[in-house]
Amino acid sequence: MKIKLTSVPVKDQDKALRFYTEVLGFVKKTEVPMGEHKWLTVVSKEEPGVELLLEPMGFPPAAVYQKALFEAGIPYTAFHVDDVEEEYRRLEKKGVVFSMKPTPMGPVTIAVFDDTCGNNIQIVQV
Repeated sequence: MKIKLTSVPVKDQDKALRFYTEVLGFVKKTEVPMGEHKWLTVVSKEEPGVELLLEPMGFPPAAVYQKALFEAGIPYTAFHVDDVEEEYRRLEKKGVVFSMKPTPMGPVTIAVFDDTCGNNIQIVQV
């Protein structure tokens, strides 16, 4: 069994695509129109195997869940980085708002930011 696709809910797919590509540095892999929304995925430049689906918020209970996680400060997902401090500085220069600056927690260092699409995202250095 392998993980090939995972998703993050977004309020606006076009805005999310700009943030995830222009700010975070992912690369668009798939964009297939599907009526009002699209099948829209991005991948990492370093490891393009796993796709991240920018999932449109079309299901009201999902929006409630997303909002509750965000308000509680809980990250929706996490991305691995080689150097949290370096990534924090890079993203902060691009205007990314962090709710948690780089913080050592045992064998890992984490930071949490707002993806501008309704989610807290955690970056992790192991």
